[in-house]
Amino acid sequence: MSGDGVEGSDNKPKPKLKLYNYWRSSCSHRVRIALNLKGIEYEYVPVNLLKGENHSPEFLKLNPVGYVPVLVDEDFVLGDSFAILMYLEEKYPQKPLLPADLGKRALNYQAANIVGSSIQPLMNLGVVKFVDEMCGANEHIGLVQYYITKGFTALEKLLKDRAGKYATGDEISLADVFLAAQIYGAVKKFNTDMAPYPTLSRLNEAYNENPAFIDALPSNQPDTPATTS
Repeated sequence: MSGDGVEGSDNKPKPKLKLYNYWRSSCSHRVRIALNLKGIEYEYVPVNLLKGENHSPEFLKLNPVGYVPVLVDEDFVLGDSFAILMYLEEKYPQKPLLPADLGKRALNYQAANIVGSSIQPLMNLGVVKFVDEMCGANEHIGLVQYYITKGFTALEKLLKDRAGKYATGDEISLADVFLAAQIYGAVKKFNTDMAPYPTLSRLNEAYNENPAFIDALPSNQPDTPATTS
């Protein structure tokens, strides 16, 4: 949660970025990874989704849709993890997450969007609660597992002949930031069997050896409960 400070023209450290997030949110998780990779110092501001703090009037002023994460950079406020990642990529170009090669860059967008549009939204706490309220307790499990399987199968096919040490080569990229958070959530929250996805499993092993990824893990956040389910 810390990195190299950025100094202003008066040689005084600029205010830290603030990241409003929740320990278990995969969208928050992916932004924490990117901040760590780029060595950007930030203040961790916990938002307890289980207590509905994301629907408070104060939080809705930051993000009217009521989702985490939200990044505050002095007087600039930005919600949505993909938008935040693109903002960080433009403002802090050190250790870029997007390859210079156009084809690899496009591949990163494709992999990130499979996660961001075809898997993660169906695992969202709000969706899970809505399905259970409408259809009965734990009815969300089958739905979530279906979309995890569909998405991971697609990602395995997409990356198996393109991956190097990481998703699209031997350098960490945007796709890895999305994959790491989603694989963690799928395994820890929904007991997903990764055996059918050898490429994704190999990539996950690399993530689990990298300090920037380790520091960003949900289990290592200040708002992580002492006992988690």
